[in-house]
Parts: sequence; structure tokens; C-alpha cells
Amino acid sequence: MASGTTPKMIDRESHAVVGYGAMLLESFVGVIALIAACILAPGDYFAINTMLSSEALSDLGYPVAQIQEWSRLVEQDVMGRPGGAVSLAVGMASIFSALPGLSGLMAYWYQFALLFEALFILTTIDAGTRVARYLVQELGGRVYAPLRRINWLPGALGASLLVVGGWGYLLSTGTVATIWPMFGAANQLLGMLALCVGTTVLIKMGHARYLWVTALPMVFVGVITLSGAYELLVLFAGKAASATGNAAVAFYLDTALVGIVAVLAVVILVDSLAKWYGYLVQKKPYATSEVTANEEGIKIPAGPCC
Repeated sequence: MASGTTPKMIDRESHAVVGYGAMLLESFVGVIALIAACILAPGDYFAINTMLSSEALSDLGYPVAQIQEWSRLVEQDVMGRPGGAVSLAVGMASIFSALPGLSGLMAYWYQFALLFEALFILTTIDAGTRVARYLVQELGGRVYAPLRRINWLPGALGASLLVVGGWGYLLSTGTVATIWPMFGAANQLLGMLALCVGTTVLIKMGHARYLWVTALPMVFVGVITLSGAYELLVLFAGKAASATGNAAVAFYLDTALVGIVAVLAVVILVDSLAKWYGYLVQKKPYATSEVTANEEGIKIPAGPCC
């Protein structure tokens, strides 16, 4: 989540262990979220995350078990609250309230879980805003050189205002809701690419026997995330075909962005597989990052890093 900002804030490579610990903690949160969802009966889960009535869910084979009881315990009507936040909060609240002496605090734990998720989303938007500011300055620096200096106050303020203004526009038009689902796909595809880079590093370090440590999670994350990206692509394309005006344009843009992200991830993965085959099977020499000079005397890397 902070991979775009952490390298700019640490003094030396050894400090990156903080980011590793944060990654483990985020993975732990993901496991807890899965457990919280699995605690709920399928009918209750769908009752929370869809707008279908109890009768409609029963006709589909998912009878509602205790949705009214959940609503009474958390002191909120939880039926028909899609998005994942409410079902996560109900599941986590049921876990915490099952602890000795905490059985009467389910409504408190429900609100605590909602606040926890809201803070997670806010920190994600915060990190995304900072990364976007860096990108605006780096790209703008090609036109106006001082913008490249991230500590130049006028440039930092101007780029920040531009990015925050973009968020404000999305919020005011309501289109941020169509963009948010892409975050999951892009975020997890970035994780897949990070594991891809880790696999290349292991090969070049001569530790091919440990490839399973990065390759297996990479395959798992890649299959799941690319499948989800395909589902999003179909969803957005269908909404674009049925919508009109600005809504249709927004959905077509979402469709294009999801497709571009997925295609770029596949291109990098295929290129990496070709290089791994060359290194491990064809025994090609590893490219190094040794700096050499070309005929004009300009220093350039001897080859790609991966």
C-alpha cells in the first residue's frame, strides 16, 4: 500500500524491514477478513451484500438464518448493505464478542470494525494521493524542470492541489464508486509483479531451490486476480453498453483501464517466464547492473536488472 512512498522515506535499505512487517500485518488482516466472512451463513452473507429479499434468497437456495438476530445484536439494520464493510464488521464483532466477558459488547465491536475499515481506506487514499503527487511532479518535470524537485514547495503544493481536486471531482460527480472496484485488481496485480521480481532475484542470487517461496504465491495471486479483473472487465463493458451519456463514457473508461492493467501485468509475467527459462534451462548468463559507457561517453547500465 505504501510501496510508492516507503523508498522515499527510509535512510538505508535495512530500514525496509518496517515495510516487510507491515506487509505481514496486512496479510494477517486479509486472513481475518476471510474468517469473518466464513463465520456467516451463506444466506446471511448474501442478505447483507445484496439487495435481494429473504424470499428471493430462499428461492435461490440460500435461506436466511439469523439476519434479524445480527441486526438486533449490533443495533443496526444490516440487511441490504452491500460493499463488504458490514459483513466484515458483523463477522469480526461475532468473533470478539465470543471472547470470555465480552458477550454483551457486540454492538461496540461492530462499530470498531467499521471504523477500522474506514481508516484502512483513508490511509490507502492518503498513500495514493502522495504517489499521484510524485507522478505529477515527475511527469511535469519534463516540461518544467523545477517540478522534478519533490521538496520544491510551489511544485509540491500545486501538484497536491491538482490531485486533491481530482479526488474532489470524482466525489462530487459520484463516479468514484465506479473507479474504486479497480483498486483491488490493481493492488493485487502489483503484489503478483512484486513476487515476480522476487523470483528473478532468487534466480540471479543462485538460490533457485527456494523459488517455491515466491513462485507459488505468485501463481495463486495471479490466477485469482486476473480472474477478478476479467469479471470486472465484463461487468464494466456490460454497464457501458446499457448506460447513456456521461455514465457510458465513465464505464467505457473503466473497461479500458482494467484491460490495460491486466494486459500489462500479463506482458511482464510472460517476459519474466521467458527470462527464467533462459536462465534455468538454457543457462544463459545473468544480466548485471554494472555501469558502462557508450561511444558518446554517456554512462548506461550494462543490461536489464530482470
